[in-house]
Amino acid sequence: MQQATAPITKDLVLIGGGHSHAIMLRMWAMKPLAGVRVTLITEASDTPYSGMLPGHIAGFYTREECHINLRSLAQFAQAQLYIDKVVGLDLVNKQILCAHRPPVAFDVLSIDIGSTPSCVNVPGAQKYAIASKPVTKLLTQWQQIVESIEKPLSLGIVGGGAGGVELALAMQGNLQNRQNQVEIHLFHKEAEIMPHYGGGVRRRLQKVLTQKGINLHLQETVIEVQPNKISCLSGLKIECDRIFWVTQASAPSWIKKCGLATDSQGFMEVNDYLQSVSHPYIFAAGDIATMVNYLRPKAGVFAVRQGKPLFNNLQKTLLAQRLQPYKPQKQYLSLIGMGDGKAIASWGNFGVGASRLLWKWKDKIDRQFMDRFRNFPPMQPVKESPDPLSDMRCAGCASKVGSTVLERVLQRLEKIENTPDIIIGLDAPDDAAVVQVPPGKLMVHTIDYFRALVNDPYIFGQISANHCLSDIFAMGATPQSVLAIASIPYATESIVEETLYQLLSGALVVLNQAQTPLIGGHTTEGLELGFGLSCNGLVSPNQLLKKAGMQPEQLLILTKPLGTGTLFAADMRFLAKNRWIDGAIESMLLSNQAAATCLRQYGATACTDVTGFGLLGHLMEMVKASNVSVELNLETIAILEGARETLQSGIFSSLHPENLQFSRYIAKVETASNYINYPLLFDPQTSGGLLATINFENAESCVAQLQALGYSQATIIGRVIQPSKSNRVHLIVE
Repeated sequence: MQQATAPITKDLVLIGGGHSHAIMLRMWAMKPLAGVRVTLITEASDTPYSGMLPGHIAGFYTREECHINLRSLAQFAQAQLYIDKVVGLDLVNKQILCAHRPPVAFDVLSIDIGSTPSCVNVPGAQKYAIASKPVTKLLTQWQQIVESIEKPLSLGIVGGGAGGVELALAMQGNLQNRQNQVEIHLFHKEAEIMPHYGGGVRRRLQKVLTQKGINLHLQETVIEVQPNKISCLSGLKIECDRIFWVTQASAPSWIKKCGLATDSQGFMEVNDYLQSVSHPYIFAAGDIATMVNYLRPKAGVFAVRQGKPLFNNLQKTLLAQRLQPYKPQKQYLSLIGMGDGKAIASWGNFGVGASRLLWKWKDKIDRQFMDRFRNFPPMQPVKESPDPLSDMRCAGCASKVGSTVLERVLQRLEKIENTPDIIIGLDAPDDAAVVQVPPGKLMVHTIDYFRALVNDPYIFGQISANHCLSDIFAMGATPQSVLAIASIPYATESIVEETLYQLLSGALVVLNQAQTPLIGGHTTEGLELGFGLSCNGLVSPNQLLKKAGMQPEQLLILTKPLGTGTLFAADMRFLAKNRWIDGAIESMLLSNQAAATCLRQYGATACTDVTGFGLLGHLMEMVKASNVSVELNLETIAILEGARETLQSGIFSSLHPENLQFSRYIAKVETASNYINYPLLFDPQTSGGLLATINFENAESCVAQLQALGYSQATIIGRVIQPSKSNRVHLIVE
């Protein structure tokens, strides 16, 4: 028997990375509940802070300054992070339906997905206009405009609420210094802009818009959007190079379709506890929620204020305690940026004219809010579990995952059919799997296993499978079958099943693509998630690739960039930008199968995959086995975005010091160690690329083909030379 951490007994899932959920996650990190697993499902790894977006468009803030890094926040809260789009709910089975992954089970659910501008009934709007949400697409389009201004520009903005007005002012403020011939047209169907603000504020802002040269088209209802043209009910037609849509908010259709109670516009109805009026185990906050007892506009200030009561009531629900009501304020302060370093203040019917002092005040408030998601404080002790299991867990074979759980998971998985050479597999389980080796073939064996490096078992399953199969591909073999090895965190039976299902579903995405059947495996309970595969592969003797095949004057090709070790070390310290980790995961999800086929077609004579020992460690295995030396060009080695920055900051993987011992094989190491890219040679890789030698005359064509296959950073990194007195690596910089 052994002492265990609190087993998982409840799944709390958050859909959407809005302001309320961001605040809730930060508070959860400070006061977590033992036995509760939190999962955030969101379409992007960061989320914009609405208060700073106009300032970003105006050019006052960088993208990082106005976005919350949800990956770091989830890690701080020890929550799982699933990057995906939710398309529906199965309320009968309490499952979330996603666009690109298996259904996700939940016990308690919270929704904070904001809203999108309503343009369904206007012909051409969805096709030709740029919606203000999702913000990522808006910012991508805006960046293209800013970077490519070469001629007079006309922009149209449909919607004269606060969002449309701020967008117009921000764009005008940015573009006026870049291009004098810029026209901005603001269309609004009512007689006055910003209907939820006091008359004084509306009139003041309307005057500011006119003074800044923004063309106001009031009482104009847009009835059609064509490429570069807006048509109104009055007959007005305006040509615009880009059209932005910032109209009344709307809700995604799946909220109503799934059976949740909604208002007439499709927004989820919640009571004073932010709890669904029809399904008490589901909560909502932000724009997607309508409080049935309080009519309030869709404004970011309410989403921010709802974060704390949402946190409190979610925890009380999980603890089976009485909930606390929340009453939104009637009046709230609004500071509206003018796009020029000034701001207007509004409080109910009262307003204060534009001034730089107000902008500085707004800037201070916004930066203080964002600092809460960058400088994380120490976490508090975990509260008692709402439904604790025994603190003692059996070891040995008694720690296996139960047979009924395994049976249910295997029935749910979409496995490929066994090939004829699988004599005994999962279709008729026995004490061991049995495979047949065809005549004239060699069998290649390999095994890999490691702890989870991402907090999403589905993605982790894919990364692990890619990593494990790489050894098979590197030797020129074709995978025949695999056995899975999984360690699942202590939890109730249903949660163990959910974790194992997500993990194996991810692995099968890769295995099915490689036409490789899963024929068995082993599972156990543990303190943390771990996974690996034992793989078999088949190869003809004359096609076997080994490390000992390097020949003088051949060129070295590396198919993927380096840097996963240092990037995930930085991620553990909350020092990695989310886009860096996104890029690293994208690289790790790229299978080496097509690269291996390409390398064989172009006559590779030696190959290995770059993994834990780093580039230099695995290269030296090839060098010593082939009895050669190599020249390595540090300037041509591809590097994942962010890896150079993290290494220069002194952030290294825990395996990096051990890998440094390979530096003894570097000629003139004292000089070489001064190169900027030098530390990358020792960075351990997860699901790294293939390293192979190709004859000089084929190398360029091989790299071009690899890039066409999706290995965009495949490159030639050096050449093989005859050894002099010993096997050495000579580093060069062009």
